[in-house]
This record gives sequence, structure tokens and C-alpha cells, in this order.
Amino acid sequence: MAPPAPCSWASRRNSPGLPILPTIPTTSSFTTNRPRAVTSPSPHPDSASTVRLTVDLGALADNWRTMRDLSGSARCGAAVKADGYGTGADQAAPRLLREGCRDFFVADATEGARLRPALPGARIYVLNGVFEGSFAQTLSHDMIPVINSTEQAAFWLAHAASRPYALQVDTGMNRLGLTPEQAVAHSQSDAPQPCLVMSHFACADDPDHPLNAGQIKTFQGLADCFPDIEASLANSGGIHLGARAHHQLTRPGIALYGGEAVNGVANRMLPVVTAEARVLVLRHAQAGQSVSYGAAHRLTRDSRIAVCGVGYADGFHRSGSGAGVPLRASVAEGAMGAINGVRVPVLGKITMDLTMFDVTDLPEGSVQAGDWIELMGPTIDVEEAATAAGTISYEMLTSLGRRYERHYRG
Repeated sequence: MAPPAPCSWASRRNSPGLPILPTIPTTSSFTTNRPRAVTSPSPHPDSASTVRLTVDLGALADNWRTMRDLSGSARCGAAVKADGYGTGADQAAPRLLREGCRDFFVADATEGARLRPALPGARIYVLNGVFEGSFAQTLSHDMIPVINSTEQAAFWLAHAASRPYALQVDTGMNRLGLTPEQAVAHSQSDAPQPCLVMSHFACADDPDHPLNAGQIKTFQGLADCFPDIEASLANSGGIHLGARAHHQLTRPGIALYGGEAVNGVANRMLPVVTAEARVLVLRHAQAGQSVSYGAAHRLTRDSRIAVCGVGYADGFHRSGSGAGVPLRASVAEGAMGAINGVRVPVLGKITMDLTMFDVTDLPEGSVQAGDWIELMGPTIDVEEAATAAGTISYEMLTSLGRRYERHYRG
């Protein structure tokens, strides 16, 4: 197999010896090697599933265009790691490719190898780098490892010096990347140089945090040590920090999938994911009776309870159990569901496969077995759902379990 072309960025088209990426289809006829299961979200064909997920690929594309426009003159990539933040990378990544994205970031070589057939000609960066076990897979699928240590650099340059690689520098996370001193030494060495230098913000979701300015300054100095090599610093939140953070390539993640990139700022992103659970049984219970494990919730009124086929095995976190449950002492009020746009609270503890919702305030007969309750979507956005579970939207999306029947539109 011929070696892949070096990172041939659009902004470096005039550089000698750098080939241009092949033209990639952008029409609606583009298909991947895996059939695309695209349906309208309502009505869904009935099935044996008790949980379903609708992913709006059109909204995903709209969100990418928004982040692209906010990136100014920088090219806009996409983080599609963790199965496209739980949405299904085999569907999300090709849709972004059709939209014009050419730079994709995955966590490990296995994720990238699965996506390579669906991303012909695109650049796939492996954020966790390379090691002996992932080396062959990285090469055979034309992926670009992000080198995160001097040991990884030595390994790659000893075995694949002619192949492109990216270099990560730690500027404040103490996670992955060379130290600034190591990066400067690398830039001054005779070793083949990277096609991309990158770092990662620690606090970009808080635009006023002083570490942001420090990281921007440190990274700019490092980027200057690698002339004619592109640089990337900005994630979703970093894009909002302005042109000083953009460099030549941005790499949004959570914002693409509808999540909030910056704390306290109105979320401009469209919702991408709608998660729903089927009502299995409608129960009538009397005041004074308890609900779910541990009798943690005791009813104060006669109630109608919708028992739904979703639980923490599906990523509907137990920490989102209803108000009054002791494990919620330091967390916000319990999770909610929604029926026809009306919120209904969780009752008692969320269990592995089942969750109870209080539908007493809805009109008698308006909820039946077989109906669906929204867990997150147009009524309850992913940030609200995450807050109720005491977590963040990243975890909420990537925790979506295997039992969800997935539907795609757009």
C-alpha cells in the first residue's frame, strides 16, 4: 500500500510537493459501505425495543456549519470519537464528510479503522497516539497518529519516519503531550517534523478562566517553533475564545452533537439526539405506598405511574433518581421525562431496566401502554438531562446503551 500523502491542508496548497486531497462526493447520493438506516422520527415503525434513539443528521450538519463559520479562516474538523459521542460514528462521520469536513479525530486506532471505509480521502487523527499493538492498524488504514510522548515519537520515527504524524504538546492539562521544552527540542532536531502541532484547552468552557490566556500564549510560542506546520488548539469551547485560539484547524466535539460548549452562554446548537422509552405498564397506586427499591419514595397522593423500559443499563443514570432519594443529597432535583411536551418526574430509584414516571397530572387516558416518553430531545435538552443526573452532556451521550433502536434522518 502506498504511503498516505502528508497532511495537505487547504491553506498550504501553494507549498511545493504537497498533493491535494481527491475530490469527495458531496451529493445526497453519497453512500458508505454500511447501509444507512434513515427514517422519519414519527411515526416510527413498531419493534421489540423498549428504547429508541433518533439522530438528526441534518441538525448535526447545521451545527458543524455553525462551528465552521465561528472558526473564521481556520479549517473546521470534527471529533467523532466514542462512536460519534454516542450517536453512531458510522452515520455521523459520513454526513459531516458530505458537508465538507475533511479532518476527523478518533480516540484510538480501532475507532479509526472502522470509519476509514466511510471516509475515503479524509484525514483521520488518532488522539491516543501509537504503540506496538496499534501500529499496523494505523498504517494499513492511512491514519495519522497524534504523538503524545517522547517514547511514542521515538517508536514512530524508528518504524515509519516517512509517514505523517501530529505532535501534541501539553500546555496545561497534565494529560497527554510532550512538555513545551521537549517540543522545542523536537522542533530543533533533525527528525522528520510533524504535519500538525496541537494542544488541548483545560478550561475553554469557562471563557473567563485565566488558564485560557496562559495556554493561548504558551501554544502560540510553540507553534512559532514549527514554521510552515499547521497548528490546532481550539475545541468546541475554544472556538468561542476567538481568532487567537483558532490557528489553522479547529476540532469541535460536543457542540456538534447539540451540547453546550460554554457555560452560561445561550446554546446556539440544534438538538441532535432524541432518546425515548416505551411505556410498558400504567399503574394506579394509593397515597402512602412506596415506589421502587428501598421504598425511597413514598406517595403523598393517589397516583398514576408509567413504568417505562429504560434504566441505568441504557445510560439513564441511577443518579437521576427521583427527588427524595437519599443518593441525591448533593445533586439537583431528579430527572424528568416528557409526554407531548409536558414534563413528568421520575418516581423513586431508577433501576437497571425500568424507570417509573409520575403521570398523575396528565389527563386520564392520555397515557397508555405502548406510548413513548422523551428522556432527552426537543423538550428536555441534553444539558438538562445531564444536570439532573449530576453529570455532563458528554457522559450522558456517550453512555447511551446498546439496546437503543437507532433511527436516522437528515
